Amino acid sequence: MTVSRPAAVVILAAGAGTRMKSQLPKVLHPICGASMLDHALAAARELDPAELIVVVGHGRRQVAGHLAEHAPDAQVVVQHRQGGTGHAVRVVAETSGLGEGTVVVTYGDTPLLRGSTLAALVREHAAQRAAATALTTVLADPTGYGRILRDDGGAFAEIVEEADASAEQRTVTEINSGVYAFESSLLTDSVKRLPTDNAKGEEYLTDVVAILRAEGHRVATVTTPDSDEVCGVNDRVQLAQARRVLNARILEQWMRAGVTFVDPRTTFVDASVVLAPDVEIGPGTQLEGGTVVETGARVGPGCLLRDTLVGAGATVSHVVGMSARIGPGAAVEPFTYLPPGTELPGNGPGRKWSDAGAPTGVPAGKWAQP
Repeated sequence: MTVSRPAAVVILAAGAGTRMKSQLPKVLHPICGASMLDHALAAARELDPAELIVVVGHGRRQVAGHLAEHAPDAQVVVQHRQGGTGHAVRVVAETSGLGEGTVVVTYGDTPLLRGSTLAALVREHAAQRAAATALTTVLADPTGYGRILRDDGGAFAEIVEEADASAEQRTVTEINSGVYAFESSLLTDSVKRLPTDNAKGEEYLTDVVAILRAEGHRVATVTTPDSDEVCGVNDRVQLAQARRVLNARILEQWMRAGVTFVDPRTTFVDASVVLAPDVEIGPGTQLEGGTVVETGARVGPGCLLRDTLVGAGATVSHVVGMSARIGPGAAVEPFTYLPPGTELPGNGPGRKWSDAGAPTGVPAGKWAQP
């Protein structure tokens, strides 16, 4: 009934994002060195889908331009009228088709969702031979979310939106994330029959689940214990919260790989940065873009390095480096600015670049002393 490789992953990225109060489309706001949409694409690619589809709408020229540059493998589908999540999937089905097999639906504003969680969703969908499988989580405060209702045996019964829930149902803490795996043929048929008798007159994917359940098809669930994964970003406050969570994940990954962070609370590292074992990163340091720090180097406190190479055993403190190369063993004095193109060869014992001035071969304007 299904295959391990999804026929498609559909990422919904058409929303206006008005609460961001920004001219930049919501899904293009950066978090840890990449846009929220880039993080969603990275998680989707871990499934190796036959088709990777992004539905765009608000700011579609900017979003499509970003995809052309950063994700040329993604197929762009335009939702000219934002008519709800079900409408977005219907537009995909009618304009591009969804292939045969499993279709995963996710969102461009959920940058914390892991590829491993999506893989677990697909595996359970296959194991249960389900028509639809919903990703759920448990929240201490589920206010605002649709609740997952279960029968006496613990099996999925229905999704009830908060506005329609009884007082008893609102005490349920298991919520619907809006992320699903569907069987393509059943999804394609169901999105043609979605009701619009709701406050916004829109078509919702939750109603696809209701249709499938009413027609006797099996609906399964997968519950992620990490509720942060499914939290969407709707404003700058939530963007900052997501950044803190993702940054903590990145730091934990590197600490387990042998990197020391003296004060993780004040250290920020982009997802694209590469750190070697036995590197030490001091407080108040930001490492951005394609920065690479090699074995035994000490960076910080108080450094900002973007797209910069720090050689093995180098020492860098209170330095701003932009697309610079710092050689092995080099010691860069505090309050030095390394502009783009700066190259510092490795130093002999005790030699510091601020002692010697501009190193040989560095063009005028490519070196600044403290």
